[in-house]
Amino acid sequence: MNRLNEEQIIKIFQRHLNKNFVSEDVETFKIGNTPCVVKLDTLVESTDIPPRIKLQDVARKSIVACVSDFASKGVKPLYAVISVTIPRKFTKSKIQNLAKGFGLASKEFNIKILGGDTNEGKELVIQVFLVGTSGNIVPRKAARTNDIIITSGPFGYSAAGLKILLENKKSDSKFSKKATGTVFKPRPKLRFGLQNRNYFTSAMDSSDGLSTTLYEMAKQSRKKFVITNLPTNSDLLEFARKNKLDPLDLVFNGGEEYEIVATVNPARLQKIKNNAKRLKISLFEIGFVAAGKGVQYWQGNKTLRMENLGWMHFRS
Repeated sequence: MNRLNEEQIIKIFQRHLNKNFVSEDVETFKIGNTPCVVKLDTLVESTDIPPRIKLQDVARKSIVACVSDFASKGVKPLYAVISVTIPRKFTKSKIQNLAKGFGLASKEFNIKILGGDTNEGKELVIQVFLVGTSGNIVPRKAARTNDIIITSGPFGYSAAGLKILLENKKSDSKFSKKATGTVFKPRPKLRFGLQNRNYFTSAMDSSDGLSTTLYEMAKQSRKKFVITNLPTNSDLLEFARKNKLDPLDLVFNGGEEYEIVATVNPARLQKIKNNAKRLKISLFEIGFVAAGKGVQYWQGNKTLRMENLGWMHFRS
């Protein structure tokens, strides 16, 4: 790839498509007077499927990736079209498990799957195209000075789960089940996003890693994001200590959390807290928005400049 990363590749396509492009979690357009919201996401066996995961959960996770983006934008998903590339070696039982996973996910998120396409290939590839309607979305670019930065759940567990699955890192059974569970069955916060869309000033799905999410929101908002609290719990910190891992790397750079990262006017924060409590969501206040640019983490008496080190395809 001549050392091109994903961002550089996307810019090449944008130039040839003559598109005035601002990166968002979803795409928006109108058909007549009807505002449409769509999202396309691809799951590839060799890069996206961890060991020990059931095919039923693989199918669900391909839909979760799109639902999480809709959640961060405050949009209800309505319809989906699915394309599945299947290796010739797949048995009838495996295909049935995939189909079951799609069916259960459609019921879980109340999405009607309209149809799609099947093809043959060397590895399993699933593409999900999600459709909804909304007059507006919560943008990435509208954070305001003095806003509070929140997350809809803890970070670091999916990274820890992958460390356990891929590198056999040490953990007790309780933590192992919790961490690997976030890898196998992530829980997008759709109801939370829908209930609070009018209270967020900006928001973004965190599936590419918290550092990437914060970096992108700060960049588009032309503000500085100051992080003062880690959105995680003591068991994650203990796992990192036992395995001599950097907890900051697990929390900020892991990815696949499928949480909402949002900025909120302080006057609206209590309303969001109340909604989170009703939905049994662990809300984390992690910092604030200031004038300036970039992302900083206040670690005790030290101020660290945070790099964008989340997941990126083709990263050299």
